[in-house]
Amino acid sequence: MTDSNAQFEGAPLIAPSTTDHPLYDDVVKACQSVYDPEIPVNIYDLGLIYTIDIKEDNAVQVIMTLTAPGCPVAGEMPGWVADAIEPLPGVKQVDVEMTFEPQWGMDMMSDEARLELGFM
Repeated sequence: MTDSNAQFEGAPLIAPSTTDHPLYDDVVKACQSVYDPEIPVNIYDLGLIYTIDIKEDNAVQVIMTLTAPGCPVAGEMPGWVADAIEPLPGVKQVDVEMTFEPQWGMDMMSDEARLELGFM
């Protein structure tokens, strides 16, 4: 008997963020300044930012998703995120990568986002 999930064992679907880096809180705030034009909640609280990885040289990699693959701003939103983060003091470079694995779900929203959207 084999476990079909064995190949994924130990590898999280969403990579952990570099929460202990001094720039982390500023990068989160920058992400919170970006909004999906159709939803009155910032993309961080919506749960669209999966990973914020900040290297020792202050290069920032963001892995994000969208509420749906057919989102009308799919091509623009990564640029909006990069534009929000790049001006931060100390940031060397920003790379924003789009993923749809795992698929976004309403359970990824913060309590504040759920309240704002009337889901609580």
